Amino acid sequence: MGFFKKILNFYIFSNIHVAIAGFCIVKITLLKYSIIENLVPFFVAFSIVVSYNFIRYYEIKTNRLKWFKSWFETYKIFIFLVSIISLILGSILLLKMNLDTKSTSLLLLFYLITLFYVIPFSKKNKKEFSFRNFPFIKIYSIAFAWAGVTVLFTLSVYNIEFTADVWIEFLQRFLILIVITLPFDIRDLLTDPKELKTIPQTLGVLKSKYYGSILLVVFYGLEFLKGNPLLKSTLLIAIITFIFLLFSTPKNNRFYTALWVESIPIFWLIILMYF
Repeated sequence: MGFFKKILNFYIFSNIHVAIAGFCIVKITLLKYSIIENLVPFFVAFSIVVSYNFIRYYEIKTNRLKWFKSWFETYKIFIFLVSIISLILGSILLLKMNLDTKSTSLLLLFYLITLFYVIPFSKKNKKEFSFRNFPFIKIYSIAFAWAGVTVLFTLSVYNIEFTADVWIEFLQRFLILIVITLPFDIRDLLTDPKELKTIPQTLGVLKSKYYGSILLVVFYGLEFLKGNPLLKSTLLIAIITFIFLLFSTPKNNRFYTALWVESIPIFWLIILMYF
């Protein structure tokens, strides 16, 4: 394996790339409300590194992600170092934010949703129930947690009142994150347990794409209800997201989703800054 590919694999599989995407999607929220500041975006990015690496570690220890185990064992010291550094920096930023009760409550809520994504909150007849393996819930729990952190928590830190525009922004974020997550479920269609009942398992690939397309139309249509709509940038990111969804198949390699689909928030930030 070439040196560049090793670096790229580490960048993706240590969750640095998804952390940068998280940074960008928080910046999108702040820019829409004319807030030029990086404290919360960096906090969210460091938190993603820690939480996602923990999720990967937990899944490996519970005999999941067998395809990933060999790579993880090879680079686990470096992943541990990246996670520890992120935990320290994230903790420092958390103290600097001096959160009030509202922001703390929101952060705790979405932290628990993330935690129980893999850790079972219930067991029955030796079967574990978490958001990840609860039928129909997986994709919606991911989108809800990301939308909550990147919109509601982020704006609460800056004492932005939760007006109708904020709730529309939250709903839009929830919808587009569902669509961004769909290519991952399509990719895993043949390997996910059938009892998960993901959207592609339930509807099939083609109908899942129809479903995602409808969500994108609603995502764009909601922009017209805002007091200060950003129609061009919203339309462009909807089109880009649709293209990635359109070309999603169970045969896609992991770089298609983990690198390119995960880059949609990065493209979105660039588009928003351009306009």
